Parts: sequence; structure tokens; C-alpha cells
Amino acid sequence: MSTKTIERRTNETDIQLSLNLLGEGKSEIDTGIGFLDHMLELFSFHAQFDLIIKARGDLNVDDHHTVEDVGIVLGQAFYQALQDLSSRGRYGVSYVPMDEALVRTVVDISNRSTLVFNAVLTHPRLGRMDTQNIKEFFTAFVRESRINLHVEVLYGENDHHKVEGIFKSVGRALKIALSDTSHKVQSTKGVL
Repeated sequence: MSTKTIERRTNETDIQLSLNLLGEGKSEIDTGIGFLDHMLELFSFHAQFDLIIKARGDLNVDDHHTVEDVGIVLGQAFYQALQDLSSRGRYGVSYVPMDEALVRTVVDISNRSTLVFNAVLTHPRLGRMDTQNIKEFFTAFVRESRINLHVEVLYGENDHHKVEGIFKSVGRALKIALSDTSHKVQSTKGVL
């Protein structure tokens, strides 16, 4: 019940994605962008979500469309899978050190989309991925999943370490947010 499969085809990308929120952290990721694959494997492991992604995009142009569209589809699957959970929490906080870098993530599964992303990345690329597309990925994911996500690299020097800390921290914060099984809506309004 907590598994959703989504396919999205455009003139720029072709994506098949399966997400299980109650998984074991297993993943099979192939986006054609090795660095993004690695980050999504980390995300899956630390969130304890099972995640399968097969994406083909117009990488002959650049990586923007593929990265953004994977974020869109992952966000859609996350939102749809949430609807099948009989109970879930709301808030999650995670600090992840990655060598000299430290990342803080705070999430509110609130049905309201807001992204605050504070990360200074100085290298234009990590592998074949443009570093400015990391924020684009999370913008798309947050918009489609309807969550409130605050990500901040508190300090660090190595951009790979910063970004790895981000994906791990977001995964862990989501895991924590979903772990509250009190069977009570986490709002005085009675609805999120």
C-alpha cells in the first residue's frame, strides 16, 4: 500500500519510478548521471525507502531536464504514497556530518510546499551534474510532495561532502518525520 509507481514521458525525459515508503533502503537507480544516481542511493538508504528509478533524458543538451524531472516524479510518488499510510508523523530533524561538512535538515510533512535551501557550492560540476541543479531537484521534489523542507549546509569545504550530507540528511529527516505512528493527525486543525 505504501508503494507507488509513476511513469512520466516528455519530449525531454522518459522516467519510470517506484517508491516504497515502508521499505528497507534498497535502491536501483539509473538516471544516466552517475553523481545523481549515487546521491539518490544515499537518500534511499538513509530514508529507508525502497526506490527504483530508470530515467533517460536529453543529456546531450545538459543534465537539467533529467535532474528536475526525476525530482518531479519522486515528489509525486512520495505524495501519493503518503495518502496510503494509515498513520504518519509530521516533523523530522536531522544533522549529518560528512567529513568536514555539517548539514541540518528540518522537514514538515504539512501539505504545503516550501523550500529553504542554504548551500554555497563553489564548483560548477560534480561528476556530470551541474551543481546548480541540486537545488532544482529539491525545488521540484518539494513542490510535488507538498512538504516544507529546510536544508542548510552549516559549514564545509568540499562540495561533494556538502551535497552528500544534504541527501543523507534529507533522507534521515523524512524517515524521522514518518516514524510517528500515534494515529493522531499532527495538527490542532485536525487536518494537514
